[in-house]
Amino acid sequence: LSILLSDLEQHAALSPIGRVIACGQMVGQLRARIRAERLLRAHPEIGQQRITAPVIIVGPMRSGTTRIQRLLACDPRFAYTRMFESMEPVPYGRGRQDRRLPIAAAVHAFMRRADPNLQRIHPTGPLQPDEEFGLHSFSFHGAQYEVQWNVPNFAAYAEKANTLPAYQEFSTLLKIMAWGRKDPPGKIQLLKSPQFSADLPSLLRVFPDARLICLERSPKEVVGSAASLVWHHQRLHSAEVNPHRIGREWLRKSADRAQRTAGALAANPAVPRMRVPFEEVSADWQGPVRRIYDFLGLTLPADVLQRMRAYLQRSRDHRGHIYRLSEFGISAEEVDRAFQTSEATVQQPVSGPSARPSRVQLIASAV
Repeated sequence: LSILLSDLEQHAALSPIGRVIACGQMVGQLRARIRAERLLRAHPEIGQQRITAPVIIVGPMRSGTTRIQRLLACDPRFAYTRMFESMEPVPYGRGRQDRRLPIAAAVHAFMRRADPNLQRIHPTGPLQPDEEFGLHSFSFHGAQYEVQWNVPNFAAYAEKANTLPAYQEFSTLLKIMAWGRKDPPGKIQLLKSPQFSADLPSLLRVFPDARLICLERSPKEVVGSAASLVWHHQRLHSAEVNPHRIGREWLRKSADRAQRTAGALAANPAVPRMRVPFEEVSADWQGPVRRIYDFLGLTLPADVLQRMRAYLQRSRDHRGHIYRLSEFGISAEEVDRAFQTSEATVQQPVSGPSARPSRVQLIASAV
């Protein structure tokens, strides 16, 4: 937190509205931690829940992970995180009034008004399935901050830190959300976040029986699309945004994540996984979806397939996202070199040092 706050002051070039948003986020996340501790004390049964054999969608940013997540979320057998839950994982409000949904709706409306292009790049809504970015931010971890702001020291620290405590808290938050939704026992937890590609060793330590769906896409498309997303986000928060800086950073980060993912998969050969190329999802989504259900040992009912078709017919916002590598000071040859180097230097990951557990972790362990 201290490194992040220092970067916000020294490097993020916050605009007036960006400063207001940053302050609200930091205070909101600290308050969420307090609410989590209170809730775990009041309801120790939360910690007794089990998350068994979750289905985890892994892949680089902009590789089609969102489409696969939302297609699978059409199946009521899956539990998934909605946008308002990711923004505020811990329920709160007076009486039975949960304040999270109206707040998320207001934030979403503001973001759409501030930059309509964001809805084309990552279409979402308060009740839509979304990635677990807020569960990482709860622990002041994850690339959400790097998407929003230029925070170089925080980014460097996060890439070297022991991420296991963040994923232990991540698991606790999933239990809190399942308790709040009153999910029945045995519902399959569906998880998706591009951050997973950087943190697979810790993720698999916390969920050793996970099943992985691994999305793949051309590095040139991944880097260009990711840089475009980051540029659009940072324009909302900062008075000075350099697209070439963003291009260099996300080229480096994308190649690093590809290396980390390959190393973690090689080091955990027993973990069930299947590959899903982006091109197959785009060309004929039903083929990959049927293969996913076969991989998971599930039937694909006709009514679920119809809900998937209906979702895709409604989902047209993402069309029209146009970007070029040259806008971000990157050439196709540079992308090829970065990813060739990444593939050549894959090493087995080494666990980081133990970290002192937080109070939330201690409470979770106690219950």
